[in-house]
Amino acid sequence: MTHSLPHRLGAEFLGTFWLVLGGCGTAIFAAQHVVDGKDTGLGVGFVGVALAFGLTVLTMVYAVGHVSGGHFNPAVTLGLAMGKRFHWKDVPAYVVTQVVAGLVAGVVLFVIASGKEGFDAGAGFAANGYAEHSPGGYSLMAVLLAEIILTAFFLYVILGATDERAPVGFAPIAIGLSLTLIHLIAIPISNTSVNPARSTAVAFFQDGATAQLWAFWVAPIIGALIAGATYALITGVERAGVDVEGVDQP
Repeated sequence: MTHSLPHRLGAEFLGTFWLVLGGCGTAIFAAQHVVDGKDTGLGVGFVGVALAFGLTVLTMVYAVGHVSGGHFNPAVTLGLAMGKRFHWKDVPAYVVTQVVAGLVAGVVLFVIASGKEGFDAGAGFAANGYAEHSPGGYSLMAVLLAEIILTAFFLYVILGATDERAPVGFAPIAIGLSLTLIHLIAIPISNTSVNPARSTAVAFFQDGATAQLWAFWVAPIIGALIAGATYALITGVERAGVDVEGVDQP
């Protein structure tokens, strides 16, 4: 069954909103637990944040992936279009919806976070960055390389896990776990983007983040396009015209 574009966009909105709310929300509220200026040690840390991002994608791909394909990410949409698994004509609508959904989730997070006395979003709001804004102080070149490679492999997993010969019903698990692994690798490097909508969602609240936002559009998109262009060449699997939920495109 092929769903109408408005319904597919609605599904993309829900999924992207949940990704930003759950992933960035965990980073903002739960990565550390500070009371009276002291870390209680009860925060979830990098591992918890990585799991949160993975779980948002896993749950929403199961919930609405059969409607929209479960992209929730402009880089994924562009990579699938490059791989001939998604219509280019629908790319702008998907990307705009994803970005808007992320921004709405970012505003919700800001309103919630502002409910705590002394909160300062400018000092930290789960934004991505390089150099002085990288959690580990990694250079622009290091961040770009990491984001390109990790986004490419995220697309390879999506394209492979949704193949008709892959175990039926397990694609969301593979996709969610791959995003978790990506975050385990890259949180210290760039705070992990691999998703321009996620990066845009919180960049406007943190000092210096908007000036570096370009990198988290350019690198993920390059990685996704590389994967989309090379997956069939590398694996010999050509499924042009079949979206990731396994439905023939109209």
